[in-house]
Formats: sequence, C-alpha cells, structure tokens
Amino acid sequence: MADRETRRLSFGSVASDYDRYRPPPPPQALDWLIPPGAGAILDLAAGTGVVTRGLIGRAARVVAVEPDERMRAVLAARCPEAEVLAGRGEDIPLPDASVDAVVVSAAWHWLDPGQAVPEITRVLRPGGRLGVIWVSRDERVPWVAEFNAFARESREADRADSPRRWRRRVEFPPGTPMSPAEEHSVEFSVPMTKDQLIGLLGTYSGIITLEAGRRAEFSRRVRAFLDRQPWDRVDLPLICRCLRSTRLPG
Repeated sequence: MADRETRRLSFGSVASDYDRYRPPPPPQALDWLIPPGAGAILDLAAGTGVVTRGLIGRAARVVAVEPDERMRAVLAARCPEAEVLAGRGEDIPLPDASVDAVVVSAAWHWLDPGQAVPEITRVLRPGGRLGVIWVSRDERVPWVAEFNAFARESREADRADSPRRWRRRVEFPPGTPMSPAEEHSVEFSVPMTKDQLIGLLGTYSGIITLEAGRRAEFSRRVRAFLDRQPWDRVDLPLICRCLRSTRLPG
C-alpha cells in the first residue's frame, strides 16, 4: 500500500493520460459556481487544467495553482491563457483578498482543511465564492455500477488511510468566515471508447501506485469486462456534484 503523500503526488507520472481521459465538468456547473462579474478566479490544485480551460473567458484573470511540476507543464502547454503557479492549498502564492472565486475540482480530499480553509478565506475577497466539484459516474446504469466496482478497488488504500476525507462534503473549522455550503448537481455524459475507459481508470492514484504486475492484471480484468459489453463506444453517464460557499465579511 502506497502512503498518502506518494498517492497525492502520483498523478504527475500519468499527467498526459490524466489530461486526456478525465472528463471536465459541464459549463452549467461552472455557471452555478462562479459569481457574476468575477474579475479573478483561482483554480486550486488545478492538475493539468481540465477545469482551468473551462474558466478561461469567465474572468479577466485566471490563476491555476498546482504543486506537481509535471502536471503544471501539461497545464501551461494546454492552457497558455492562464497564469500557472507552483503552490498548494495549504500555501497559496497569492495576496490577501485577491480573487473573486476559488475552484477546487477532484482534489478537496487531498487538502488539509485545517490549513487550506484559512488560506482559501485569506485570498478570497468578501462576497467571493468557494466552489468544490466532484465528477462521478452514474451507477444507476447497470454496466456503470459494475465498472465502478473496479474504480472502488483503486480507492481502497485511500479510504483505509483516511476514511473521512473520502466523504464528499465540505466542512469548515469553527469561526471560519464562510457561509454554509449549498449543493447543486448536473447530469451529463461524454462519449468514450473501451480504450478510453481503461485509460480513465489508470488515472486514479490507487492504480498508478500499484506494482507493475498487479497493475497489468487489473487492466486485463477491466478489459475482459469491457469486451463483454455490446458496444465499442458509449455515452458515459456522469453526475457533477457542486458545493459553493460565500466568503463573509471579517
């Protein structure tokens, strides 16, 4: 079992695949998260810019902060319009009250809320907004439920290490100047081939950090499952769950 820090920084080793296979949130989700008239938006723990690209044009300034230089390299190449900075949620390289929105996608569970929440509130202007995003596959569809069972295997180590972090919720330390979180979900789909679905599973930390032989065996089992499906290309049903909270004065 890889330790938590190894898993947290494992994504850079598959940065190109991460950018290729991870589905971005739908525009309607960003419409709901980003406050009207935002002048500056921070994409925190931005990865390869899967979300950053959707923020371009929503504010005059879009800043992407990411700790892994391999992820930042892909981000800068794919999204030259963004200002790309090295940094972490617990140490954001921006001045106080400098952005109107902070977006965290698929990364909240990797942050230390005790350190990251004060940093987020520090860089947010009063009235600014924190938006947290999770994109998950809709397992109300039978084949997706079976496919998700493979994805759950990839998360076993993470849940065993810190089960509370895998709960998709946002909690603020007492006294944090943020409003209670509101929730909104958007259902959408993206077309994917069987090869792309295998590639998608390969971007999860639990699979990235497997020993090579176990990773190959995992891929064989996923391929066997997909080969039994009566399609070569499918619309993968997804649910984008969003939480937003407003920075209060003080």
